[in-house]
Amino acid sequence: MAERKRMNTAACPVARALDVIGDRWSLLIVRDAFDGISRFSDFQKNLGVARNILAARLKALVEAGILEAQPASDGTAYQQYMLTAKGQTLFPVIVGLRQWGEGNLFRRNERHSRMVERASGQAVAQLEVQSTDGRQLAFNDVVVVEKAT
Repeated sequence: MAERKRMNTAACPVARALDVIGDRWSLLIVRDAFDGISRFSDFQKNLGVARNILAARLKALVEAGILEAQPASDGTAYQQYMLTAKGQTLFPVIVGLRQWGEGNLFRRNERHSRMVERASGQAVAQLEVQSTDGRQLAFNDVVVVEKAT
């Protein structure tokens, strides 16, 4: 299998982000970390991913500063993987993917998991892109330009 092309020096922020979290296992690990999973064995059990793939993805996420490996909180010899502040900023990405999946990949009335606010049990509002003054923006309301240095 050919080695994938690195995009860590691309001018596009989307390409650089995908270089770090752009495969399904990495995103699912991050999703599980948001859900409170922190141990290798629990990630492996929940995802059903091969151990070597999981080990490689966890290592890459630690190297990218998304997860931090630390001694297990229960005092055992195991490690746990915790989201860093940088990793926690992926929350809107995970919510956006979840909401897109809910809206586009399930038949009407098909059962699926839901995300609700812990305190109220109410559904989380749909994410939207907004202008700095709070107006909702659509894809054709924006353009990508080179950032001035």
